[in-house]
Amino acid sequence: MVNTEEYVNIYREYRTIIENNSSEALNALREEGFQALERAESDGKGLIKEYETDFGLNFERYTIQNDPYKLFTCDIPNIGAYLYYIVNDTFYANPQQQSLPAGVIICSLKEAAQKHSELVKSYIGKQMHIKENPNEALNALLAQDGLFVYVPKNVQVEKPIQLVNLMYGNVDIMAVAHNLIVLEEGAKAQVLVCDHSSGNVKYLANRVTEVYAGKNAVYDHYKVENTTEGMTNICSLLIDQQEGSEVVSNIITLNNCQTLNTINAGLNAPHASLSLCGMCFLDKTQYVSNDTEILHQKPDTNSFESFKYILDDESKGNFYGMIKVFPDAQKSVAMQSNKNICVSDKAQMRTMPQLEIYADDVKCNHGATVGQLDDTALFYMLSRGISKDEAKMLLMSAFVYDVLEKVRIPALKDRLKLLIERRLRKENSSCDSCMICGSPSSRPTL
Repeated sequence: MVNTEEYVNIYREYRTIIENNSSEALNALREEGFQALERAESDGKGLIKEYETDFGLNFERYTIQNDPYKLFTCDIPNIGAYLYYIVNDTFYANPQQQSLPAGVIICSLKEAAQKHSELVKSYIGKQMHIKENPNEALNALLAQDGLFVYVPKNVQVEKPIQLVNLMYGNVDIMAVAHNLIVLEEGAKAQVLVCDHSSGNVKYLANRVTEVYAGKNAVYDHYKVENTTEGMTNICSLLIDQQEGSEVVSNIITLNNCQTLNTINAGLNAPHASLSLCGMCFLDKTQYVSNDTEILHQKPDTNSFESFKYILDDESKGNFYGMIKVFPDAQKSVAMQSNKNICVSDKAQMRTMPQLEIYADDVKCNHGATVGQLDDTALFYMLSRGISKDEAKMLLMSAFVYDVLEKVRIPALKDRLKLLIERRLRKENSSCDSCMICGSPSSRPTL
């Protein structure tokens, strides 16, 4: 474990600067984070070793010289999204912001906390596990900004909301951000989060996203990671679902170095439903961990969970999935699956699907498999004149097909099919028209 006291001391030294450059709502979480990290250090349960690097932190909120919106061109045809940008952990307003539906708010969390303080205070931090989770405690201690999305009652946002998280710099950098997404009763929205990084330095991102889906709200959350070899991505997605709400979440890792995703979802009222999916494509020494917890708190709630990994070379994967069905959650349905293919003998996959059931009138199952490509199917395709590499790519594409079908943005689904095929062929799976994801010689100086 890294010396957590170092971060506690950083906060002591820069506390005034951090709070002056943030908002009252975020500042209200800092004392709990401070105390939690002090306890974690004394208990020997502090931050993980990835925090050991001497990262730069932007407490003064310095901004880049160029307009990031001119540096990134999303090449998902016809997606037509509302586009927003966070460079490291600083939100950049869109200078060409399209008109939003009546009552919808999309802005930086700092701005929202200043202009809509009571609204933000009603939701922020309510789902965090600050006392138990050192990563979330550090987020509470240091986060100064992030994305805020608010969709009022019965309003439907027809176009997706796209957030680009970009890590960019010429020194080792840590970004700590907090996103808050609130859908009131009957609201509908889709959010696409694209994680990118550029350059040869080390990055660490600590991001918390809280989602509140009100009664009968419909929310889709997609996270697509395509980052570089120096990137450590630590993300917490926290979901609160109310009566009749429907949430779809799909976590997709195309390229990375180290990724630790934590997803906690509470089905806190009857007839709430959740579809939680993910797929990971790993090679070299890449690592992805998906740690999920789904809590069925009330009756007639439904969850479907499916994560799939394809691992090559010396990559490593981890899946820990917990579903808890509480005594009041009679007639609930919970399905959990984790299936994995190790293309290489040196690839490693650890999986632990779990069910805890405290109600007697439910339908639940869970399972996990770790295997290799089907030799019979591979032989059949080879006998039909398909090359070995192409046959393997087709089999692996078919393996993740059902997870890809859970994507409900048609333009994104079509683009992901192409990027996944490129990834499985070990070709460049970056965004073709993006100056950031392109070759190093084409990248502009920020």
